[in-house]
Amino acid sequence: MLGSSAPVMVWTPEHTGLFLDHIAEDRLYPLFHLIAFRGLRRGEACGQKWTDTNLDAGLITVAEQLVVEGWEVYADDPKTDAGARTIALGSDTVQALKRHRAQQNKDRKEWESAWVETGRVFTKENGEMLHPANVTRRFIELYEEIDLPPVRLHDLRHGAATLAHAAGADLKDIQEMLGHSSITITADTYRACFPKRAWRLPRPQPGSFRAPAPPLKTPPPRRRPSPTTRSIPARSPCRMMLIRWEEFRRSTLRPLTHRSRKRPRTRGPRPSRSPPWGTNPRAER
Repeated sequence: MLGSSAPVMVWTPEHTGLFLDHIAEDRLYPLFHLIAFRGLRRGEACGQKWTDTNLDAGLITVAEQLVVEGWEVYADDPKTDAGARTIALGSDTVQALKRHRAQQNKDRKEWESAWVETGRVFTKENGEMLHPANVTRRFIELYEEIDLPPVRLHDLRHGAATLAHAAGADLKDIQEMLGHSSITITADTYRACFPKRAWRLPRPQPGSFRAPAPPLKTPPPRRRPSPTTRSIPARSPCRMMLIRWEEFRRSTLRPLTHRSRKRPRTRGPRPSRSPPWGTNPRAER
């Protein structure tokens, strides 16, 4: 069972190998091979263009998909922003696509003017684009011929995730290959297929999150109580009143040790105590 919605079945690697060996001569073998090993969605595989495929470098860029509405098919952007991605191909997939391109060029010459140029990698024999529903129907016909367990075409995509994990890919690599918008979706989807160590979210890289501030080596010095309140018990009712009074006094009143900044008085000769008009005649008597 994958995810938490509907139960589905995923082929084992042995089942996938039997299926690909059985369809080796089928025209759609490269398409199913690509989905089985690189996990493209059905619409992404059917909408792949040669201009977005670089077989020399072994890379494909998923830039478009075919969407079915009713029975009508139209081209659209990938399902999510992460769906527009570049995927590295294995050597077997590259060789299968090269053989398919050679066969397509041969068909183009045979059909001559009747050839329909769509630029798609996977087409009908006359070049017309494939209908995704017909691809699903052909997939069911092929695996029923050898009595393989019934699965959906989309389950080949799930099988690609398990094969990639078995080859050593981590959860982040699988998310990018499948084009999931979040690594949480990948972990929830393949929780039942991967061991616990595989679907566990990776640790954040250094610098991805702001580290918490280191603790202070030495606590800040505690404010010593003033002599006025030092001798008063901490739970005394009047302690807070005294503390508030001292804070008010420090902020508004002059300190008790304040000294005037007036110029000091200079000492000179002491003035005479006799009145300025002379001696007192009565004092002489």
